[in-house]
Amino acid sequence: MARTRAFISFDYDHDVDLKNALVGQSRFPDSPFDITDMSIKTASPGWKADARRRIKGCDVVVVICGQYTHTATGVGVEVGIAQEEGVSYFLLWGRPDKTCTKPTTAKSTDAIYEWTWPNLKRLIGGVR
Repeated sequence: MARTRAFISFDYDHDVDLKNALVGQSRFPDSPFDITDMSIKTASPGWKADARRRIKGCDVVVVICGQYTHTATGVGVEVGIAQEEGVSYFLLWGRPDKTCTKPTTAKSTDAIYEWTWPNLKRLIGGVR
């Protein structure tokens, strides 16, 4: 069975530790998903086109929501690209002890899911 390819969208200024934790979880032997770090580390003039290409090459976009996600312009753009391209995405509550916010381009009906292993297996692994 092919494993799900996931793109991670996150607030690079505040939540890189959460992205690293998710990549680590993808390496568990029973993980049903692969994550290749496709983060765009520098905002070049063509970063949006690069993000679009990377998102289109994945099965799902995992949006890690932290305290400041609503101010992370890049996350909003990436969620918008996923919506435009018809790529599945979901919002993941990144910090259990903090109030986490949705990206500005998230739909009002988009839930933020609790970060648990069963949820990850269902939300990411069940995409294919």
